[in-house]
Amino acid sequence: AKSLYLSRNLKSKHFFYLFFQVKWAKQQRILSRSKRDYLTYTQDSKSSKIFATKGGLNDPKWPKMWYLNRGRNMDMNVQGAWEEGITGKGSVVTILDDGLEKDHPDLIKNYDPSASYDMNNRDEDPMPRYDQMDTNRHGTRCAGEVAATANNSLCSVGVAFGASIGGVRMLDGDVTDAVEARSLSLNPQHIHIYSASWGPDDDGKTVDGPGELATRAFLEGISKGRGGKGSIFIWASGNGGREHDNCNCDGYTNAIWTLSISSATQNGHVPWYSEACSSTLATTYSSGSNYESQIITTDLHHECTSNHTGTSASAPLAAGIVALTLEANNKLTWRDMQHIVVLTARPTHLLASDWIINGVGRKVSHSFGYGLMDATTMVRLARKWKNVPAQHICNVTAQVFEKPVPARSTVTIQLLVKECNSVNFLEHVQAKISLTASRRGDIKIDLTSPSGTKSTLLAPRTHDNSHAGFHVWPFMTVHMWGERPFGIWQLTIHNEGKLLATMTDWEMVFYGTILPPEQTHILPTMNINQNLTSKDEHEINFKSGECRVTTAKCLGLLLMLCAIIPYF
Repeated sequence: AKSLYLSRNLKSKHFFYLFFQVKWAKQQRILSRSKRDYLTYTQDSKSSKIFATKGGLNDPKWPKMWYLNRGRNMDMNVQGAWEEGITGKGSVVTILDDGLEKDHPDLIKNYDPSASYDMNNRDEDPMPRYDQMDTNRHGTRCAGEVAATANNSLCSVGVAFGASIGGVRMLDGDVTDAVEARSLSLNPQHIHIYSASWGPDDDGKTVDGPGELATRAFLEGISKGRGGKGSIFIWASGNGGREHDNCNCDGYTNAIWTLSISSATQNGHVPWYSEACSSTLATTYSSGSNYESQIITTDLHHECTSNHTGTSASAPLAAGIVALTLEANNKLTWRDMQHIVVLTARPTHLLASDWIINGVGRKVSHSFGYGLMDATTMVRLARKWKNVPAQHICNVTAQVFEKPVPARSTVTIQLLVKECNSVNFLEHVQAKISLTASRRGDIKIDLTSPSGTKSTLLAPRTHDNSHAGFHVWPFMTVHMWGERPFGIWQLTIHNEGKLLATMTDWEMVFYGTILPPEQTHILPTMNINQNLTSKDEHEINFKSGECRVTTAKCLGLLLMLCAIIPYF
């Protein structure tokens, strides 16, 4: 619509008219966004006077960084990448949060002003606002996990201590769709990785996601960021476990554009705060019970903390591992990175009751995704990685017309997929669902693929008393990664309430490729045969039904490996 604007030239005192065209306008509303750490009642362990350690890294907290240095398949296998000269050099990470203490002595060497901005005050200084409670410490803590300087006799070591680190101050003020969009799209040709440890309230009753502008920023990022290779968005999966929340009701972690990361405790258990959902891709370590260690990182006032917690601490660790992987191969696309995570994540030592083996032989869990991220294996695989084929999208609409789901009953709806618009090998799968319910929290939704993989899209939420139901909500699962889409899909609606629910619409959206990704995989020896050494290079070529072992030591594993090749 064209508008007439009356302006006045104060100097000449003449009026003149300007015509301009409004392409889009929307009233911005303040959004509720929560940081995904949890505050303990224990006092933080802080130290401003630092002393060097004996041997190895001289960062004083290094011996206590159990999630990086335990070995025995009990850490995230970062040291192997460091030993191969990979430190994240050339990778640029920004933390979307409440600010960044850019002059922290353990961060200043890697601080990148081009990856930083203050969206709250609209200036270029991301420094946090200080208060008596240190409520804006979150971003500085996350940044230290990624890129705290190594071997400087200070505090801790970042996973990617050679990477550049920036911060976007955007949570310490009114958060709107426009604020989120500007943050997600900051300098996308310079910033490679955006790490976010926040989201809609983890209260077990909220259903919310990115608005129109933020959605556009995500789409622009994956299509145009990093010179067309795509910005990489890392997201904390959520801390609503105690509230029986489900991260598929969070439109950020539930999006195909984000690499959603969950947490595991020091002993490999599901943390009490963790949310189980089918959109979680992988896991890193974080806090657990009171007797388990937490995450060590930089803190406000140039200090150091041993008490960083929640999925807030998990996402930056993942961002650091991704930064290492990008140094090994900076040609990786955003989808390449997700493929590499799926192929290398380790389910070993992660304890959950819901591990299943999907249709291509991979273990996957609603609590942990495909398992613990493995930095060294990701780096080695990245070096030989060939970019995956182009993404195709297939939409299949089910003929559902007012399908009632009576109280305390289960209804299963089937959808036959015969052809799928060049999607032959699956990546992400969405079920866009519309339903009405007298109480939304009583609904449970399962999706079963033609290969028999059953994925829970929505679990009951005890605090969700909403009458709103769902309107074209895109429930997403990564559990069918690598499977074929053809055959009968089953959507099962469980109504655990006392009143009627009604299914009004259902559309399946399949994302994937026409051909299987052609790769030479370096297998993580710790997962295959403990007698094989890390110096041996064991290559398995996966291509259109071919399984060829190129190292003699792998011959005994041939049958097992061919049985689990993902693209058959």
